[in-house]
Formats: sequence, structure tokens, C-alpha cells
Amino acid sequence: MLPVPKGRAGAEFLKLTFAVRTMAGEPTVSLPELRSLLASGGARLFDVRSREEAAAGTIPGALNIPVSELESALQMEPAAFKALYSAEKPKLEENLIFFCQMGKRGLQATQLAQRLGYKEARNYEGAYREWLQKEG
Repeated sequence: MLPVPKGRAGAEFLKLTFAVRTMAGEPTVSLPELRSLLASGGARLFDVRSREEAAAGTIPGALNIPVSELESALQMEPAAFKALYSAEKPKLEENLIFFCQMGKRGLQATQLAQRLGYKEARNYEGAYREWLQKEG
């Protein structure tokens, strides 16, 4: 994997990487990309594991919405979403990154979000397992 440049060049690099991966049918983000996006505030992070799994540990800043609730959550009115999850409902054009423990539920969440019109939805391919090993 190539190192991610810093600053504006890094942002352009990430856009290009995303475009290439999306065209290849792989709406994913790697750990270096995730680090950069989180540091810059360039994406919203969603933990789609169960509440019990997320309570045991999660990636800082992630909002926990179990994959079983995601479809209804993303279709809620903004006020209802905020009342239930104590966060703003994501906008269709926002960069959304989903993750689970191993990758399967994160991919399901990404595909679901894309079907609902969230075109910038991606799956963190390393999932919480990689985050815990390398960042935890």
C-alpha cells in the first residue's frame, strides 16, 4: 500500500483512491485512509456491531447503529434519528464509513446505505479486528 501524502495532496490522493476502488466495485477504505479521514473530520464512522460488542470497545468517534437497525435508522426523519441516536442524521452526500468485527456486516451496511442513496458509503475493510490489533 502506498503511503498517504499529507495536507491537500493527501486529500486529493484519497479522493482518487476512492474513485478507483468504487469503479472496481470495492467501496472500501484502508486503515491509513481511515486514520487520515478521521484526523481531518472528512468522514462519519458507524459501528454496525451489536450494542454489546460496541460496549466492549469501538473505534473512537464511531456511532453504534447495529446493522439490524440501520435500514430504518437511515430512513428516519432527522429529528427522530437525533432523538434515538443523539447524533445528526447523515446527509446523502456525506462520506460514511461502516465497520463491524470482521467485515461482513460492514459490507452489508455499506451496500444497504448505497441502495438508500448514500453514494459515498464505504466499508472499513480491516474492521474492528485490525483497528484493535494496530491501534488498540
